[in-house]
Amino acid sequence: MNDEPDASTATAGPALLRPVLTELRLSAFASHRRAAFSFGPVTLLAGASGSGKSQVLGAYEALAALGSGATLEEVFPDPSALVPERAVPDADRRRGFRIGCTVDGPVGPVRLDLAVQAEPELRVVGERLSVGGEVLLSTALRDPGRRSVQAAWLTGGAVGVTRAPLPDDRLGTALLPLRVAGATAGQRRVLAAAEQAVVALRSVFACDPRPDRMRAPVPPGEGRLLGDCANLADVLRRTRHECGTRHALLARAARTGCAGEVAGLDVRAPADGPVTALLDRGPGLPATELGRLGAGELRFLALVLVLLTGPGVLAVEPATELPSARQALTVLADGLDRDLDRRQAEELLRLALMACGRGHVRLVAAVGEECAGAARRIPGVSVVDLTP
Repeated sequence: MNDEPDASTATAGPALLRPVLTELRLSAFASHRRAAFSFGPVTLLAGASGSGKSQVLGAYEALAALGSGATLEEVFPDPSALVPERAVPDADRRRGFRIGCTVDGPVGPVRLDLAVQAEPELRVVGERLSVGGEVLLSTALRDPGRRSVQAAWLTGGAVGVTRAPLPDDRLGTALLPLRVAGATAGQRRVLAAAEQAVVALRSVFACDPRPDRMRAPVPPGEGRLLGDCANLADVLRRTRHECGTRHALLARAARTGCAGEVAGLDVRAPADGPVTALLDRGPGLPATELGRLGAGELRFLALVLVLLTGPGVLAVEPATELPSARQALTVLADGLDRDLDRRQAEELLRLALMACGRGHVRLVAAVGEECAGAARRIPGVSVVDLTP
């Protein structure tokens, strides 16, 4: 079941200025066939174990990596595992999978669909980029003996269509800005659609906080949060000095999500020594090192930090085609509520709505049924139920 975002929190007007992925299609991917999932500012994936929540997030993350220029081999280390179990090979023993997405933005809805051959060798066999039913880019594997696909993209004018080979191990849409000059109106339409798709796909931060890696002091670094949040202490050191407002919001959230009295968040960073994050317990009370906190408390703090910050603090490289103010960062979180109690999960959802309601951040996360049940009662949260 899909619950539409509440109008009070969704920023439909401003969001259209920022390219965002609004639909993910898994035509044939792992356990999913002919499936489509709609995403709002805050979207939670619910369903029983084995319903494919992690596969949805994995497909989203794969498209994001391909949009950033990664090769198929880098993105799909075990491609055969993604072929639908009952997929029958053709006469040449070929099997594969198909994924796609829709990106909304200034150009309008841009559809991107990709067919990947997983066996006997990994390669792109077809790709299509379209707007309003008009195909702007299409690729096809014409000669299996060559490591390329034949691409055709709109040119306009007297030529009409430009044809050229593209590598069969990369997303063609991500390569178009390097191949299309933009000299004609048709070329400019192709570039605008491709750049909108690439900007949305690159603006993704996959996050899975690992409490076992967050407890020990860490060496000082550049203060950009890693996907496993192992360097949380170093990032808190940076936010404490550079992002006073966000650090104060994080400290306020810690009072709700951490046990005991919490007066604030602090760090201990001796010269040339490791950084230790601390919970300030107030006057006359010793501070508590974050390494002594429970797994749920650490995951809660890390996820709140992710939602309250942005590309400048997270280890993600946003696209350069648009200024940061015109981009929306999407956070992907598998097991968002893992180790969290009800109070922590509800506070995290409240903060997610606050952060995502501004249009700069979006959240797509897989959750358990208890968290999903609570989210269904919260206006503004979209719950996608994967249970058959």
